Amino acid sequence: MYINNGDNMYLLNCFFIYSILGYFLETFSSIIFNFKYESGFLYGPWTPLYGLGSIIIIIIYRKLKNKIKNKYLETFTLFILYTFILTFIEWIGGNLIELLFNKTFWDYSNYKFNIGKYISIEMSLIWGLMSIIFIYQIKPKLDKIIKKLPKNFTIIISILFIIDIIITTIMKLNIKIML
Repeated sequence: MYINNGDNMYLLNCFFIYSILGYFLETFSSIIFNFKYESGFLYGPWTPLYGLGSIIIIIIYRKLKNKIKNKYLETFTLFILYTFILTFIEWIGGNLIELLFNKTFWDYSNYKFNIGKYISIEMSLIWGLMSIIFIYQIKPKLDKIIKKLPKNFTIIISILFIIDIIITTIMKLNIKIML
């Protein structure tokens, strides 16, 4: 599947918008439900795992949306795929963050159906369900805004994101800068 430059900008904007929305979703959830965790490892208001997950959800949906004629079968297939893929991303993300930053942002060890620290069947099912809600309800509404974002927005937010990654890497990994 060929992706043109306009589509690249769209996917990049989706990454940023959904990373930011994921950050706020987790922040508000932690306040409402009195969870003790931080959202994301960067200093800025974004959680890249949500951005990455949204891009993967969108790409999978594009590949499957006209291949399965039965809408119920399509939804069930997407649910299964999203559940497994997002669970894998969560596992990779948790392990990478712990490896790189020596920090644990979430721990499902206390969940009844946990599979190690970073995976639980309960959360996996929530990711699958939320993905279905995202692809059929949230994304179509937000696409109206995302598709109208100017190129300058994408450039500015990309620069801010890169600066945040550099600062986070220097600060959290205690890298000494020689001038």
